[in-house]
Amino acid sequence: MSADADRFSEVGRGPFSRGSAAVYWAVVIEGLLVLTSLPTLLAFVLLDRSPGNAPLFALAAVPLGPSLAAAVFAWRDWLTTPPGDRDLSPARHYWRGYRLNWRDVLRWWVPTLVVLTVLAINVAGAGALGGSGGAFAIVSLVIAVAVLVWAGNALVLSSLFAFRTRDVARLSAHYLAAKPVSGLGVLALVVVAVGIALLATNWLLVLLASPLVALLVRNATPVITDATTRFTT
Repeated sequence: MSADADRFSEVGRGPFSRGSAAVYWAVVIEGLLVLTSLPTLLAFVLLDRSPGNAPLFALAAVPLGPSLAAAVFAWRDWLTTPPGDRDLSPARHYWRGYRLNWRDVLRWWVPTLVVLTVLAINVAGAGALGGSGGAFAIVSLVIAVAVLVWAGNALVLSSLFAFRTRDVARLSAHYLAAKPVSGLGVLALVVVAVGIALLATNWLLVLLASPLVALLVRNATPVITDATTRFTT
């Protein structure tokens, strides 16, 4: 980029300007995540945490998939753009990602919610099985965690690439083995998110949604690089 272009870029050259711009992006993306996920947030406020309400929670979580995908799209632009070329228009990138990806994301997001709902009901009802209930609950929890880690890859791939749904599913599973460090990173984010929800409050998790998505995108760099090299060049 030329010196003139750098002089008139929206984000200044100093560390304070760039840090302020990053905070601005995080706050705006956070606000848009909350706005587009209102049905999910209202469900957690209004519904009782009983196993019978699990299907309602899943239904309310449907809008969350496209919202997270739009956040992935926006953060990817920030992370891959040279500091001197960055802008102060996170909302524009967010809505573009939402418009481009909502349909593709829902094709795998809804079935994933169904699977997670069944697993949650299994865990909640494991006590009725007597002695084998504990093992059944553990198996269901392990499967649920694996599904969530797979979903992390699927979210990134479907947000940044125009893959068919079956290819998203296949590649998301493939990269769990091909890029195990990224898979472990997603697992760590899942553990952190669950820990915040259980040990602190759901609202803290909501407030940290934007930086957690940024970490997801950063963690997925090896996956994104490999997919870009193999399928777009």
